[in-house]
Amino acid sequence: MKLGEIVLKGLNRSSFEQQLLTNVRYRLSRIGSFHVSIMQSTVYIRPTDAQAEERIGEAAEAMCLVYGVVVVCRAAECEKDMATILKLLPGYCKDALLGAETFKVLVRRSDKKFPFTSPEIAGEAGGVLLDAFPHLRVDLEKPDMTVYVEIRDHAAYIHAGRLAGAGGMPVGTGGKGLLMLSGGIDSPVAGHMLAKRGVRLTAVHFESPPYTSERARQKVLDLADAMSARCGRIQLFVVNAAPVMEALRDACQEDLFTLLLRRMMMRISCKIAAREGCECIITGESLGQVASQTMKSLAVTSAVCDRLLFRPLIGMDKEEIIQIARATDTFEISTRPFEDCCTVFTPKHPNTKPRLERLEAEEAKLDFEPLLDAAIEAAERIVVGGGNRAD
Repeated sequence: MKLGEIVLKGLNRSSFEQQLLTNVRYRLSRIGSFHVSIMQSTVYIRPTDAQAEERIGEAAEAMCLVYGVVVVCRAAECEKDMATILKLLPGYCKDALLGAETFKVLVRRSDKKFPFTSPEIAGEAGGVLLDAFPHLRVDLEKPDMTVYVEIRDHAAYIHAGRLAGAGGMPVGTGGKGLLMLSGGIDSPVAGHMLAKRGVRLTAVHFESPPYTSERARQKVLDLADAMSARCGRIQLFVVNAAPVMEALRDACQEDLFTLLLRRMMMRISCKIAAREGCECIITGESLGQVASQTMKSLAVTSAVCDRLLFRPLIGMDKEEIIQIARATDTFEISTRPFEDCCTVFTPKHPNTKPRLERLEAEEAKLDFEPLLDAAIEAAERIVVGGGNRAD
């Protein structure tokens, strides 16, 4: 596996590499027994028994989801001997080359003591492959398949066909953040975007039984489970917002209900973030997408946030967000037709140009702090990760 941005790091590069290895080993532990090491900006994964050998393809696919990796290759390892390399090439590359019409050989020779130059290796290897597969022709510009021969310090490696990795930075190197996870399309995408920058996610979800159903709750659990394939284990807090919502409905002006609720949710999120050591709040808000996401509406929501607030989708349109949701396997779950608490008591004519002083005056009508503290105290904690969920 080839590393991405990590290679640009300076004296602290090893800490990024060690976090990546931790993440890789965790993912592989659920597949089989593998030995994992790193050298020359490459992570090497070797099965340690026959069972793991049979699941090497599954392991390769899992590694494509690990943030911090840009390329995943299944390779044959052999001694650094020209005759051995040429003998191994046709058989190992057969499946990749039978479906191709053109190819080229790309050589990377990091061991400069190897007695053949890169052009010499490429020429010899290309000749062997043309003899073995007469239907092929060489195309150095746009080949159907590229065969790689790498001469490393301790061995030679042959591979054909590469899988794209997730890119970004290893989860756990960018701090810890609290994601406000709804059942919609946007918030899981926002979580993925911060996880890709190395942020380890904790999440909070607001439900409101009996106004929202068990199926709506299950939808969010499934979203967190799907996210964990890339983002790692997620600690999810499920908060019952119904008492807060009913208090706002009974005491406050209808046109401000959604914004007042968002401010209460933000306060609860900040309290949980402080308790759990999260340095930031992450939301899936996009400027102008709905009434509560106008510039003025976002400003009054932000006013109650006591820590760094990330809105990674703020300048994206819906189609851009949907593309990422599809790519990260959350779109189908997010579009299940189950309600969330933000659709309960929705005002007919929401205020899109709120004044902060008016919102504060409405909040002064009720003693909301005990409601928030009670909601946090009763919150359910669920740990989701690696396809296994445990309370």
